[in-house]
Amino acid sequence: MFNQVSAELTQAYESLQVRAASLTEELAVANGELRRQYQEKEALSERLSSLLDALPAGVVLLDASAIVAAVNPAAMAIFGADMVGRHWGDVVRASLEPTMAVGEWLHGEGRLSIGESALPSAGGKILLIHDVTAAHRMKTELERNQRLAAMGEMAASLAHQLRTPLAAALLYTSNLGEAAVSDEARARFSEKASGQLRRLERLIQDVLLFARGESIGRDVIPVSDLLAEAAQTVEPLMREHGHIFSVDESCGGAVIVGSRKALFGALVNLLENAMQATVAGGKICLSGNCRGDLVVIGVRDSGPGITREMQTRIFEPFFTTKGQGTGLGLAIALGVARAHGGTIDLLSEPGAGAEFVITLPVSPAESESEHHG
Repeated sequence: MFNQVSAELTQAYESLQVRAASLTEELAVANGELRRQYQEKEALSERLSSLLDALPAGVVLLDASAIVAAVNPAAMAIFGADMVGRHWGDVVRASLEPTMAVGEWLHGEGRLSIGESALPSAGGKILLIHDVTAAHRMKTELERNQRLAAMGEMAASLAHQLRTPLAAALLYTSNLGEAAVSDEARARFSEKASGQLRRLERLIQDVLLFARGESIGRDVIPVSDLLAEAAQTVEPLMREHGHIFSVDESCGGAVIVGSRKALFGALVNLLENAMQATVAGGKICLSGNCRGDLVVIGVRDSGPGITREMQTRIFEPFFTTKGQGTGLGLAIALGVARAHGGTIDLLSEPGAGAEFVITLPVSPAESESEHHG
């Protein structure tokens, strides 16, 4: 039995030696793989470090307490080498001034854009800082050139708009000095000349209103009252032209704060345009309803609709399809809506009528005070 046990132990020892040799070989392979991975990580870290050093944008690493933990040379060039270890808020207060643009800051004579990304594993943030001074300067110059181009186009259009009624008025007034003209014809020429001069006056008033822009007031305007006033104004004209006019209003106690005169003028302008676009017997509807904190006012007609090409230009200053129009009504109405924090949209299919939709923000505080008052 002793010999048998001794033989089994000897066999087990030999098996352990073989297993130990196998494990030693596996460990050597694993150590080699770990060494290789470590060397690759070291090389990658060196490449990343070189890239960060060469990156023209600034990179700032913040810890969970917003303390600057690490920076690249570009960030040091912007904020100074002593920024590491300081609170980021202190760096901002010492070097940056806010602008109206989100994410952009003034830095001396330059302008910086700062984007941030959270680091969930470390609980901090990484900031990427770009110098956008040149881009901002180019953008400002482009906007200036666009304004100058728009002013040039407006001046050319205005000269064209003024020339026709002025020439007609000159023609009529020149006939007044003819001795052979009868008193009846003289009165007719005088009336026509006065009409053309009134057209000139209306055009100049529209141009001034458009150029000046509509300053928003502090009138408290119940939407239902505004719609009722506009409907009452145009209803006699609707009957005179044979239009079927209806009002669909469900605004409740919604209130707008702004310029009552300007909003009323914009709404009546849309209704008059609908009358001109609709033949006798056609339908025109003035609607108003609330959608959350917005009030939506619509002027819908059953006219021929507006082509796709015209829809892209319908709000342009001086663009008109009417012989006696100034082409500023819709542009002024859009300016009024924007001055009140809203906009105007056009919904139209050729042959299926058109609807102009004014969307304006409601003033809940004013509505509440009106309700309790």
